[in-house]
Amino acid sequence: MSPAPARACGIDFGTSNSTVGWLRPGVPALLPLEDGKPTLPSAVFFNADEESTHYGRDALQEYLEGYEGRLMRALKSLLGSNLMEGSTEVGGRALRYSDLLASFIGELKRRAEREAGRPFEQAVFGRPVFFVDDNPAADRRAQDTLEHIARQVGFREVSFQFEPIGAALHYEASLAREELVLIADIGGGTADFSLVRLSPERARHIDRHSDLLGNAGLHVGGTDFDRALSLECVMPLLGHKGLMKSGAAIPSGLFFQLATWHTINFAYTRQAFADFQHIYRDATAKRELDRLARLIGQREGHWLALQVEQAKIELSAGASTRLQLDRLEPGLEHDISREDFAQATHSLVERVARTVDELLTQAGVAREHVDSLYFTGGASGVPQLRARIAAELPRARCVEGDLFGSIGAGLAVEAARRYG
Repeated sequence: MSPAPARACGIDFGTSNSTVGWLRPGVPALLPLEDGKPTLPSAVFFNADEESTHYGRDALQEYLEGYEGRLMRALKSLLGSNLMEGSTEVGGRALRYSDLLASFIGELKRRAEREAGRPFEQAVFGRPVFFVDDNPAADRRAQDTLEHIARQVGFREVSFQFEPIGAALHYEASLAREELVLIADIGGGTADFSLVRLSPERARHIDRHSDLLGNAGLHVGGTDFDRALSLECVMPLLGHKGLMKSGAAIPSGLFFQLATWHTINFAYTRQAFADFQHIYRDATAKRELDRLARLIGQREGHWLALQVEQAKIELSAGASTRLQLDRLEPGLEHDISREDFAQATHSLVERVARTVDELLTQAGVAREHVDSLYFTGGASGVPQLRARIAAELPRARCVEGDLFGSIGAGLAVEAARRYG
């Protein structure tokens, strides 16, 4: 490969975090995007007080400081959904969701170019194995939409690579011998797997088609674990699973909206408030619904989602965590154990394990022949998920990559191969 810097960059537009990789000799591939860090959280905050737009950590900080406005997270989850055809209200004006994504991806491009000191006109974008499960037409539309947006913000040549393949290319650079590797890329929105042969010799080949033994994926990721944890362990504090006077369960729609990053703002609409008032009149769980009323009235949905996300992170490292929920009720605290977390996410973990099992079966590979299991993506740090996947490959060595940077770095390798 030429010692000169590559012409193109690799872009990992992630559900939770995004990176840009650019291959240069003797320099880390990932470009700093915010405060010297290579990750830019995939978040946009429209500050209504100052009529300004903020991205990444800055967006989250502006929101938490209490400025009026709209916070948008998990932007990638919009791709392939019906929402992509619609719009949302920002500052009293309609903003198309496609323009929202273009705003963020355009900002990624500007920051990468500023750090690189040069423009980028070619890029390899990472993509999940499936943007949309069991719907090839919707999956294709999602990629086409992302390509259109990339061209809209100034990329002349755009191509795609599966995200776990990007991680595989990054891992391959560290190998001294051939390995059969299962790449487990579990990010904010999807769980993707690739079974691939890697080695220093194979790394020299441009065509790697014969080395890829299989791909599989499903639309389960870190935000799904957030939602499951929220619905099972936090939303009951707001009335979820409570009863109406008739004995029926309180309708769950509002709780699902508040537990899902990209639908939180729907809980603030006039229709949602009218639905809530109807529920409140006929419900028995008044204290819990008073908390819900306070959360909706103060538009604290994203704040609560951030508390749940932080709880997930703490439960991935420790045995328990305590949520401080003073904004819902003075002095309100709530303890959650790792066992609670495991129970809340059991069905998600089993869905992921079935996908791994199906991939190995379809590839015709015996489990004992897989040498390594390579984890990347922030949600791969969830202990019950990691243990369940490892149980499918009892002889494989578990390797932890750069959970947030492996894909972007690997896509930089692919960009250099494709565009020079």
